[in-house]
Amino acid sequence: MEEVDLKNIEFYEETEFKETEIGPLPKDWEVVRLGDVINTIKGKKPNIILNNWKDKVLPYLTAEYIRDKKISEYVPVSYNNNFVFVQSNDIILIWDGSNAGDVFIDYEGVLASTMIRIRPNNKNLSEKYLFYFLKTKFDLLNQKTTGSTIPHVNKNLFYSLEIPLPPISEQQKIAYVLSAIQEAKEKTERVIEATKNLKKSLMKHLFTYGPVPLSDIDKVELKETEIGPLPTHWQVVRLEEIFDVKQGKQLSSKESKENKILKPFLRTSNVLWNKIILSQISYMYFSEQEFEELKLKKGDILVCEGGDVGRTAIWKDEIKECSYQNHLHRLRAKNENIKNYFFSYWMEYGILHKKLYLNDANRTTIPNLSSSRLKSFDIPLPPLPEQQKIAEILSSVDEKIQKEEERKKALENLFKSMLHNLMTGKIRIKKMEV
Repeated sequence: MEEVDLKNIEFYEETEFKETEIGPLPKDWEVVRLGDVINTIKGKKPNIILNNWKDKVLPYLTAEYIRDKKISEYVPVSYNNNFVFVQSNDIILIWDGSNAGDVFIDYEGVLASTMIRIRPNNKNLSEKYLFYFLKTKFDLLNQKTTGSTIPHVNKNLFYSLEIPLPPISEQQKIAYVLSAIQEAKEKTERVIEATKNLKKSLMKHLFTYGPVPLSDIDKVELKETEIGPLPTHWQVVRLEEIFDVKQGKQLSSKESKENKILKPFLRTSNVLWNKIILSQISYMYFSEQEFEELKLKKGDILVCEGGDVGRTAIWKDEIKECSYQNHLHRLRAKNENIKNYFFSYWMEYGILHKKLYLNDANRTTIPNLSSSRLKSFDIPLPPLPEQQKIAEILSSVDEKIQKEEERKKALENLFKSMLHNLMTGKIRIKKMEV
């Protein structure tokens, strides 16, 4: 299902409830004990595990594989008496480990010993509905594990869970709606990943050949530089030739507050790659002169001195007045021969993908990037029109990523809301056309 299309589904709010041991539920729902309606079996480690592909093998389903979705181990089919086989409709629950209580479905293979396979034992319970019910119990199961060395699901708690049981037809409808939202979220995640890969490829092209079509790269004359191959008409300059660099103020609880003003400031946690996050703002006291010297102006570039060393973003006057702490460097262009977004994208490409500058971080107890080392960075300086074009291309890709990430967040919120309301019967499905 490519989109969340709920237009053909008619919902209504339930008004008639009965009191049950797990709270109010619709009158036609039952409550059953989980252990009475399921069969379970714990996985076990097979006698033979292979590290490469052979004929007639099955994937070995470890918790790491389910998390990373990368198959690296296999089990020969001939050893089918020595393992627990999982089919696509089976529910997998992690029994041991830090993620104990997490559940998965739609996998096939050989189950590792840290997990259990769950199957309904009667026709009045839908596998998918059961799967979504168990998702609502992850926090409970994960927070109340037993075991001193390795945490594992509390067996008595798990099997004594009370599960609300709508009619089987309604269970199937609930599962359909939740699956539709989940599939849309997963599709959005794939779009985000593909767009990020596109951005990475574009960066390599743009910062090697400039903003030229792929078909014209043979026409671009390149030169070898300290920072890699670049078009011959690009300059390479030291960062301090282009920017004034100023470090922020150190936060101190012992500093006198007399004749000082309380003002907001940015930490490294506020500075992501090409994005300022203001969900949490900190404050400290500045003298009027200090704040005037350290007050951010629209277009200032912020570079992390600590934390994720070198992470760079542009200040866009997100709030009226703001300063920054000493773990951030503020770069302010000396003249108009560089575009701030061009530089910010270069830093992202140079540090994350080309692995430049990383040895310039002072690696003591806490990795950091001093002002003197930052000033010594060699950076590319194309003509202004090319800088502008490169920044525009990469900004458009970032806008696409941000839009998809906002959609993913909206789908996550919708899923949580529908999961709660459908599984408690507060919202019910009156009619469905699929």
